[in-house]
Amino acid sequence: RSESYASIMSSVTLALLDAANDRDPVVQEQVRKSILTLGNQQPDKVLSMCQDYLLKHPKLVVGHRVVILQTIELVVKSRIDDISYPKIKSVIQLASDEMTKSKEVVPEWQQAASNILVAVGNKYINDIMEEILHKFQPGVLPHFFVVQTLANLSDSNVYGMVPFLNAIMGTMLPMLGMTKQDNMKWVFSSALCHFSESILEYLANLDKAPDPTVRKDTFSSEIYSAYDILFNSWIQSRESKLRLTVAEALGSMSHLMAHDKLEEQLPKLLPTILGLYKKNSEHYIISKSLCQILEASVNMGSRVLETQIDGLLVALHQQVSVSFTRYLSNTFPDRLMVFVLQRLENSNERNRMGSLAVLRHLINSSTSIMETKRLLILASIRQPLADHSNKVKKRVVQVISAMAHHGYLELEGGDLLVRFIIQHCALPDNYHRPPDPEEVTNEALRSMCDNTLHLFTTTVGRLTDVLWPMLLCYLTPNQYANATTPLCKSLILLANKKQTAQEPNFIIDFNAQGVNAAFPFRCRGHGAPSLSLLHTISTNIHPKAEPLWENEIPKLVNYLEGLAFLHKATRTRHLLVSSSFLYRCIGVILQQCYNKELVRKQLQEILISTRHNDAIERTGVAMGIGLCASSHLDGTLEKLEEFGKSDAFRKASGIFGLLKDKNEVDVEKMKSTLILCYGYVALHAPEDKLLTRIDSDILHNISKNFNTKCVFASLYMCLCVCILIHSVGLIAKAISKSVRKQGYLFSRKQELMGVMMDFIKAEPTDVMRTPVRYLVLTTCANLMYPTILNLSCVHLDYCSFLFKRFISTLVLMNLSLSFFLSVRRAAIDCVYRLMYIQLRYEGFSLDYKDDSVEGLLDVREKLSNPDHSVLYKTCSELTKIISKRLPQQQLSTLLFMLYDGLVDSQSNCSRASSVILNTLLKNRGAGLQDLVPEMLEVLHNRLQVIGEEQVKMAIGQSILILATQHLQTVVNTLVAYPLPYDSWSCEMWIALGADSTLALQIMEMIIEKLNVMVPYVDKKESMLRPGLTKVATSQPLAMTCALREMMLSGQSADAVAYLFPKLFSALLVRLGSSVGVQLPKDLNNICVSLCCVLRVAVEALRILLGRAQLDTVMKPLDQEGAWDKMKDPQQHTTGVTLLSRAMAKHAGPRLPAIVESLCPSLCNIYECQRITVTAFFSELLNHHVVTELMILDMLMNNMMERITDTCGTVRMLAVRGLGNIAVGSPEKVNKYAKELLAAMSSGMEENDDPGKLITLEAMSGMSKILLYLDQKNVHLLVENDEIRCASIMLLGNLSKFGSGEPVFKDQIHNVLVSLLLHLSDPNPQVVKACKYAMRICAPVIGSEQISAMFQNHLLEEKGLHHGEFINDLTKYLIQDFPGMLNFYHITVIQFFKSNWAEIRASAAMFIGKKKKLFYSIF
Repeated sequence: RSESYASIMSSVTLALLDAANDRDPVVQEQVRKSILTLGNQQPDKVLSMCQDYLLKHPKLVVGHRVVILQTIELVVKSRIDDISYPKIKSVIQLASDEMTKSKEVVPEWQQAASNILVAVGNKYINDIMEEILHKFQPGVLPHFFVVQTLANLSDSNVYGMVPFLNAIMGTMLPMLGMTKQDNMKWVFSSALCHFSESILEYLANLDKAPDPTVRKDTFSSEIYSAYDILFNSWIQSRESKLRLTVAEALGSMSHLMAHDKLEEQLPKLLPTILGLYKKNSEHYIISKSLCQILEASVNMGSRVLETQIDGLLVALHQQVSVSFTRYLSNTFPDRLMVFVLQRLENSNERNRMGSLAVLRHLINSSTSIMETKRLLILASIRQPLADHSNKVKKRVVQVISAMAHHGYLELEGGDLLVRFIIQHCALPDNYHRPPDPEEVTNEALRSMCDNTLHLFTTTVGRLTDVLWPMLLCYLTPNQYANATTPLCKSLILLANKKQTAQEPNFIIDFNAQGVNAAFPFRCRGHGAPSLSLLHTISTNIHPKAEPLWENEIPKLVNYLEGLAFLHKATRTRHLLVSSSFLYRCIGVILQQCYNKELVRKQLQEILISTRHNDAIERTGVAMGIGLCASSHLDGTLEKLEEFGKSDAFRKASGIFGLLKDKNEVDVEKMKSTLILCYGYVALHAPEDKLLTRIDSDILHNISKNFNTKCVFASLYMCLCVCILIHSVGLIAKAISKSVRKQGYLFSRKQELMGVMMDFIKAEPTDVMRTPVRYLVLTTCANLMYPTILNLSCVHLDYCSFLFKRFISTLVLMNLSLSFFLSVRRAAIDCVYRLMYIQLRYEGFSLDYKDDSVEGLLDVREKLSNPDHSVLYKTCSELTKIISKRLPQQQLSTLLFMLYDGLVDSQSNCSRASSVILNTLLKNRGAGLQDLVPEMLEVLHNRLQVIGEEQVKMAIGQSILILATQHLQTVVNTLVAYPLPYDSWSCEMWIALGADSTLALQIMEMIIEKLNVMVPYVDKKESMLRPGLTKVATSQPLAMTCALREMMLSGQSADAVAYLFPKLFSALLVRLGSSVGVQLPKDLNNICVSLCCVLRVAVEALRILLGRAQLDTVMKPLDQEGAWDKMKDPQQHTTGVTLLSRAMAKHAGPRLPAIVESLCPSLCNIYECQRITVTAFFSELLNHHVVTELMILDMLMNNMMERITDTCGTVRMLAVRGLGNIAVGSPEKVNKYAKELLAAMSSGMEENDDPGKLITLEAMSGMSKILLYLDQKNVHLLVENDEIRCASIMLLGNLSKFGSGEPVFKDQIHNVLVSLLLHLSDPNPQVVKACKYAMRICAPVIGSEQISAMFQNHLLEEKGLHHGEFINDLTKYLIQDFPGMLNFYHITVIQFFKSNWAEIRASAAMFIGKKKKLFYSIF
């Protein structure tokens, strides 16, 4: 049985080893698992069979060998303790031989063998080292995988390998100087990195090590010698992968260097490592290496490190690499903190985000060190709180969350951070989704703040006393309305927690005011949470409220939840806002109040605190007082009459009347409120008391408060008229109800009707500008037919009128820079006093002194200087002071007055206006986002009439200031200006290019949008004409124009230089997108020559080259007319080829980044873009510079992919490019021989090629390539079935044109033998091609008999008896061409060495037949 089992096992193992060559990776994996299962049972037996199999089949394909070697590795790993020592020795020998059998590096094969040695080395390290060190001899470069195996062994068996490392590095050091190839440099660097890490692990665990006497200085000398070569030579390599590996090695080696050596090298080492960030896109390894170097430096107490700290902080801040803070914060906490906090002041979004990320890390990881800096951090975090970027705000929220967990929010100033969170819980929705996927939407930020607030409430226990009752303060202010839901949820949790714990501070003494009941479904549905919160804190409101609310509030909540779905489906238009609702609530409460003194007091409070200029609030007040009058008519009328006689109605005079509520207009508004109150009092008054009070109290007081003589003196009086009419209408309605139950003679009806008629007559007859006519007619109807007609009132929204404040006028008077010193000083005095009047009204005491306002006195003295430059500077200082105190509502008024000042006929005035305007925008412009489009439009209009160059420059500065504050809005507004841009729009874009930092941001923004926007749409031009027309889309066209104008600014050179590859790529793709594209219809009639789609792209590209100072590129393009060719659809690819040629010759170093940027465009859906980019790449391959810059592989891969493009032109250009490699980089032809020959073959077989352009390019390319193919690769030409087939078909097709040409006849005879022999080719397609070619060539051969044979016997689908055919054919060859027999004989002999047995057999038969016939004939 055992023998039978062994036999079966051997058979199965052998079968599995045969099956390991399967192409399916799943099958290969299953084979490995099956052999492993057998190996676990009999490891020695299975390993022996694997070894024997490899030895008996030395020519196994690489993939097959790899699977078997991987299987050996699995068995060794699984059963190493059960494998006999002799078998271990033989496995080591096998793996070593397999690993080094080939001198060339074959990664899969040699890595599999190496892995076996590593697996065995985990137990038998001495045997492994004995074998490997035989192949690691001094003075001879070892095999790549010998070094790689040593490196991997040092990882897998630290304690076994470290004792060998000193000797290994001693042998390795001389080899480093001998190494020239990058792959060997890489493996040595990688090995040194692994060695260093192993030594460090060994030293860190000496208690477990076999030799505890090992010290760091044992290796310091060898490590420094290796460091010298790696740092001074290898790290400068042009190969990115090698640079990164060297950097990684240097990081690990730094821990093992002698302290004095490391200290000496730090000033050179740190800048070099930092410089790698710019050269490599992979930053992780660089950051890891830098962290290790910094850790080594800090551990040894480096003094040099302090001198490098500034450069380190600046460079690392760009990477936001928080790992380095762990070391720097412990060693240089003060400098690091100052640096980070200073960076927070930088308004650049990326800088600020990086600083916040580092700050958050410091707060979380360096608690003890940050303890003394908490107040400083709290003070510094305030500036980012005001940032407008949602990305920055997201980082701020993360920092606040970290601060909350470390006790910052409990300090003074922590409430501001809580307020910030709540403010952003109240954010409105984004109605327009940002195109940038990385953009943080309002919804996302709001959700984050909701979660953060919930986190504060539930997990940060120390914040409970901070948040309760603070959060209650945010429930009632209107600006936090949208945060009500998360606030209520948090307050409910806090209240329940405190109530459960019976904490004494649960009971609060407060007066809560809320407006959430007005609109329960607004602000994310705040009604239900508000009611739930009231339910929870009912005992805080009143002890008696708890039992009532316990019963009523749940019902209300259920009712609201039931209505929620209906509310989402139909939005109801609300007639009153929350303030109006509150006044009505107060009216209802006063109805139920029996304390008359309290009623009078509350009425007085309402009338005094009302904002009389707010129409909605005025209505709410009047309705509330009317409701109160239903129970307290006498008291209400007395209070209204008393209010009408109060000091509030006295008109102020003098300068004090110009700033606040006591001017004539505001007095009229208060009268309007009073008049409306009387109307609602009449409407709600008890019917039994109303009629006796109409004449004596209500109408009498209304007439006292309305002056009919100046009815339409102003717009405000027009509003007063409307209110009067409305009030009279309410009185008429009230009377109409009362007279139904009791008789009453309305004596003043006729008088009122007369007043109404006067109002009608005063209205213009041609247009209806005001609601007066409608209101009068409705009121008259109520007066005349109170019992019949009752028209409903329609709610009308009245416009809010802005008026120019006196302070604005005074400012402009001062800033006109009058030549009269006395006028200037007087104006300053006026401003000085107005500022203090403003402060007084804001609540400051009479003796309060404000530092900024006091600064006006210094400004006044400076105005005596006649130097205009000093005066302008003084104006700027004055404006800074005013901007601090100017109310927001007056800011826009002042700004638009300044815009008028820009066109003042006095140049001093216009210049002064520009100085003030820009100062105001710098200080207050951040809050004017809604006005930006309007301000830009005004500036655009002003540019058209301004002749003063200095003022024009100032307008450019204004645009720049607005752009720094509202970049997206400014760009969107200017892009939307009508095309073609007029000269003033162009000036505005040029102004944006004047700031290189801003220009960089705008250009990046435009490039991103150009890359994703649709360049054109296909439209049907006419119903009568077939086909579609490409019509340009407006926005990409406008952005191309914008780029063109911005690059005209000389100051944009830095931005252009930085973004050159992206700009060049974007504009080249845009150029391709513009070929054959027409303008939109709305532009066709507007000066088409100025805005041709293709012309705009060409001009932008030309300006880009000029701004980048590439004159050497532009010169040949100008000489060869390349720009005109690019604009011509028929010659477009020729023009692009000329551009590519010029760039390759004169701007080579810029090409790698350009090529990398252009590659994605080759996959675009637009053919025109693919054609342009392929033409550019195709010509690049014609120049050796692409090999020098190491972008040949990238270009070749892209060209190979384009061979199968759906567009024929792209395929043709790709074939051309592949052929060009023979001109540009002939030494690389053999490297890509297989791909090149396949591509040319495919091109020659192209079916979809009407003009045969692809075929011609393939033939041309093949002829170039053949010049450089070596013998090995020439066989590819023959061995490749497709190439043989295509070449033979091409020969047949060419013979159609060679009839009668002696030269062509000779060529046919030269290849005739080859064609005859290939009739027995193993590939049937090649046989068919031979038959086709010989039939087509038959008339050219010169023998009618042979021609007839070919036509009759060589049919593609018909079988051929090869022996008989050759026998008959040789007769005719001997008869008709006896002079060619010797040539045929020599040619046939060459085929005896063919790779195909069929061809060799056919050649032998041909020789035999020929000789037999020859002797029989002669």
